[in-house]
This record gives sequence, structure tokens and C-alpha cells, in this order.
Amino acid sequence: MNKKSLLLILLCFILMLTGCSNGAPSYTDFVIPKGDESSLVPVDSYKTSQQKTYTNEGITPTYIAEYKSENELCSIIVYKEYYDVTLDYENGTPGEVGTAYAEMILKAFPDYPKIMEPYIYENIRVAFGGNTYEASAVEERMYTLFESLDKRYKEELSGYAGRISGGIHGFNEDGVLSYEEAIIIQMVPDALRPTSCSALSLWGDKTESGKPITLRVLEWSLGSENQLGFVNAVTHFKNGDKSFTSIGMLGLFDIISAINDDGVFAAILDVGSVSQMPFVSEGKKCYTFDIRHALEMYKNAKDVGSYIVENSGDYTFCHNLIITDENSSYCAENCVKEVSDAGKGFSILRDENTPIMNGISWDSRDSLCVVNSYAAKGNQDGFAGNENNIVRWAKYNQLVSGKDKFSVTDVKNLITGEKVNQYDVVNIHSSGTVDLIIVDYETGNIQVAFTRTEGVIDKPDFIDVGTYYRNEE
Repeated sequence: MNKKSLLLILLCFILMLTGCSNGAPSYTDFVIPKGDESSLVPVDSYKTSQQKTYTNEGITPTYIAEYKSENELCSIIVYKEYYDVTLDYENGTPGEVGTAYAEMILKAFPDYPKIMEPYIYENIRVAFGGNTYEASAVEERMYTLFESLDKRYKEELSGYAGRISGGIHGFNEDGVLSYEEAIIIQMVPDALRPTSCSALSLWGDKTESGKPITLRVLEWSLGSENQLGFVNAVTHFKNGDKSFTSIGMLGLFDIISAINDDGVFAAILDVGSVSQMPFVSEGKKCYTFDIRHALEMYKNAKDVGSYIVENSGDYTFCHNLIITDENSSYCAENCVKEVSDAGKGFSILRDENTPIMNGISWDSRDSLCVVNSYAAKGNQDGFAGNENNIVRWAKYNQLVSGKDKFSVTDVKNLITGEKVNQYDVVNIHSSGTVDLIIVDYETGNIQVAFTRTEGVIDKPDFIDVGTYYRNEE
């Protein structure tokens, strides 16, 4: 009986769908509008409505004051937009330079310790996965990595931390920057690591001059109160043929983004490990200081990249580096030993001719893109399931392939075309941007759009911070 009842119900339902239904409309009565007749309209656009006329030239910074140590080993020019620091290693020891730097920071920006100490602990909590952490564990990471540094770097850090801390020690959230806290902030990417970032290099037929243009987007934790907006800095390490300029934060000796006086630019980008390997610091070293060593020692992008790739197994975290010079552009996909040994990834110096992994595409020659994943074919895949990497890569691909040739002006418009204050759309210029760096190899000029204390804006000013060969003057 149940089967008969079910069959009767199904028959009635079919008749209702196919037969006359007292004039009620059927599917054949509906008209599907053509695409140009659709009433659907966008509710918003991810593109910014802000207007700004950019040029190839940068804006001259606004001078405020200047401070110079008695021994003249450190000078700091305070601009409205950033601190311009010069450290003279030609006329003083590393320890003396470090001490002088700390003294001048305390004069130029007396509130520096109060600004930076809370920021350090925000990073520590992120690294340890919550609101609690063991101070001894943080200290163990810091001292283990400190001992791996070159003697010169240890001397300058000891001089700097000893002076800026006033002899205070330990990890204590008390508004005072201790010796250990001043050291750990030099190792955030190596010991704590809250970074993102992207980069783009264009050259040859893709630029109007034929010379390369490198774009670097630094995305980092700005701090709960935009602390990094207070400490933007361009630091010139004056040391003969080892001279270089670092673009980052006041008080840092490691490398976030930097260019040497031969024009080799290098900048860090996080990658992570899909294999979820535990953090290992024993027997490891700081890749941010190894980048500094490479920039001091080598005169072209390939040699800098090869050095870092060769040492990549000894670092604490997997990462990418954008590395460019006047003739070449690379991404160093650096894989730590634990991940490599597990067969989850490998290290390689990727260029435009390196085959890329299945599932992504890049449609323009004479260009190279980097996001927070390896891209070489067969390497660890940070795209699958990662909307942030997939969308940013695709956006860069579309923007680059959509224009034949780029000027510096075009690159500025490319990276500032989006609203940053939105959370439903993945941006290449996001609300976490710390700075935008453009290196123009036609002129040797460097321009930086700094995020300041008011936070990220859609159309920032690009400040002229000089040329990479300034130390030869």
C-alpha cells in the first residue's frame, strides 16, 4: 500500500508540472534578460575614488631638525615623513656606532622606548599563539640567535642595547625598553615573524626606459596604535665598498628592505610551512642579518641570491626574497632544512624562466611577481586554499598584462588603485601596508610611501629618499 500511495503522489506531481494549471505561469512563460538588460548593479567598487596626480619624481621630504653624536658616528635628520639616519663605520668600531645610534634616538625621539616596548609584546603574543608566553622561552630564542651573529653585528647590537636600555635587563612589560627587548626587536622576522608582503619587478620591453623598476610592498603588523607609523626610517650604513641603505624602522640593524651602493635591492617576504614544522632556533641563524652580509659582500643580484639560497637550510623560517639589480631580477625561495628533509619543499633562485606550479599563470615576459608563497613548479604550494595569495597573484598578473609599458608613474598608479579600507576584498595595497618602495634603475632613485600615524591611505605621497649610490659621493 505504501508503494502504491507513493506512486500515486508522484503521478499527481508530474501532472501538475506538465499539464494545464488553471492559467498559472509555467517555466516557458519566463523571459531571461540579456546581459545588457540585467537590473543587477554593483553596490560598490574595490577601486579608490581618491584622486592624486603622480609623476615619475618623488616629493621632497619636510625638514624638522638634525642631531649628531659628539663622535660624529651617528647623525639623524628628522623629517616630517621619516627619520634619515647615517651610521659611520669608517671612523668608529661597531660597538661605538651602536652606542652613538642609541644616544641619538633618545635625543631625536625620547618616547621611542615607550612606543616600541608594547609593540614588541604584541609580536611576542602572536608568535606564541595567544595572550600568554614564557619570558624564558622568548629569551632562549633571542640569545640562541644572537650567538649565531657575526662578531661585528654582536658588538653593534650590544653597544646599542646597552645604551638604549640604560642597563635594564629582562622581558618585563613595564614601559621601559630593556637590553633583551632591544635585541629581540632586531630579530622579529627570525624569532617572531608577523609579516606578509608582495613585490613586482618590471624591465626590458615592460618599462618605458628599458631599465628595471622594482616595487616592494611591506605588509606587517603596524601595531594596535599604529606604532610603526612613528618610527619610519631610512638608514645609511656608511662603510666604504660595503655601504648600503636600509628602509625600515628606527633602531633596526637587520634587513627588512635594503639596497647596496651597487644597486642590489633585497627585501623579505614571509612564506610559512604547510607541513607545520615546529620552530627550531638551536643551530640556526638570522636570515635578516645574512641578507645584510650578502649586500655588504656582493655586487650583483645573482651572487646575493645564491648566497642566501645556499644557506637557506640554516634559517628558522621559510621565506621569499625579492632580489634585483640593474640587469637581473630574482625571487629566492628559501626552504629550511626541516621542511626540505621532509620532502615538502626546496630552495631555488627563481627567475622569469623558471617553470611555475600548476594552477597559477603569469602572462607577461620581462616581469617577475612575488607573494607569500613559493611559485616554482614542484615547490611547497602556498596558493592552494589561500585566497590572499591566489587573488593578489591574479591581480598583479591582470594589471601587468593589461599595459604594454610602465613608467614609475604607472607603477605608482598600479599599486594605489584600490581602497585600502575594505575587508571583503583581497587587496594588493592593504590596510596592513607599512611602506611602498619603488627603485628606478634608470635614475638610481628610491621613493618610499610611508604609512604614518594616521594609518594607511589610498593615495599616499611617494617621498624621494635619495639614490642608491649616494655613499659614493
